[in-house]
Amino acid sequence: MKPEISLIIPVYNEQENIPVVFDRVCSVLVDESFEVIFIDDGSTDHSLKVLQGLSKKSVFLKVISFSRNFGHQSALKAGLDYAQGNCVISLDCDLEHPPHYLTEMLSLWRQGADVVITQREQSLNLSFFKRVTSKGFYSAIRFLSDIPIDPGTADFRLLDRRVVESCKSITENELFWRGIIPWLGFKTKTIRYSQAKRQHGESKYTLTKMIKLSVVGITSFSVKPLHLSLYFGAALSVFSFIYLAYAIYVRLFTNLTLSGWASVIASILLIGGVQLVILGVFGIYLGKLFIQAKGRPQYIVRETLGKLD
Repeated sequence: MKPEISLIIPVYNEQENIPVVFDRVCSVLVDESFEVIFIDDGSTDHSLKVLQGLSKKSVFLKVISFSRNFGHQSALKAGLDYAQGNCVISLDCDLEHPPHYLTEMLSLWRQGADVVITQREQSLNLSFFKRVTSKGFYSAIRFLSDIPIDPGTADFRLLDRRVVESCKSITENELFWRGIIPWLGFKTKTIRYSQAKRQHGESKYTLTKMIKLSVVGITSFSVKPLHLSLYFGAALSVFSFIYLAYAIYVRLFTNLTLSGWASVIASILLIGGVQLVILGVFGIYLGKLFIQAKGRPQYIVRETLGKLD
């Protein structure tokens, strides 16, 4: 018999958090028909061994183990592909997404919502650096992409089976679920939540990964960076032409001496730098086409535990 609710939890080096989050989830859903699917995203610690041990003790727990680290977004895709429930809830393994909100999410779903998303409330518990980078991330996404994504939106969400089936058809190699879900257009409700403290270890979302995620999000849903490159290049060309006309005028019609070297070098460096940035933007889009054209799978499963068919 298929479960009513599927929970998908990506795992990357979370050996200490796995038993805690599993116990918390089970205590909240004790009266529900559910399954918990952990996706081991190529962990290098003992996360997989912990999951293997738990799977022997619980029929609710199922495991998908990747052959290597494919990333958080691909892990979510695997969970959606294998989940059997009438609704699917994704949350992180570090307990920063408090499991007690599951009850409210399920209530909204049973009232007719196809998607229940969560928005993190700003908290002084977050470091100043985290608050600033998060705000910058969402500001850039909102300005440069064509999909409205509210600040603080997390990968802590509930999806109805109809939405899950649509997500399973997504074949993009560079996934950005915070943009894909609103793009699908299903009826959505929002819950604001207070982020809890991480139980053990450190966050795996480094500044580098956040920058990469923002680039993926922007370039997956908008060609606005290409348009901005065109506008910026045109404006710089106009400025350069005006400066050239000024230089010719001074040389032919005045006795002023053009010092030249500093301004010429500065102009060359400026134009060269802008050209490299524009070429970089073109390269990102071209690279995405190149990767997508290969048709490689979004993830590779090494082994599974539990009945996932």
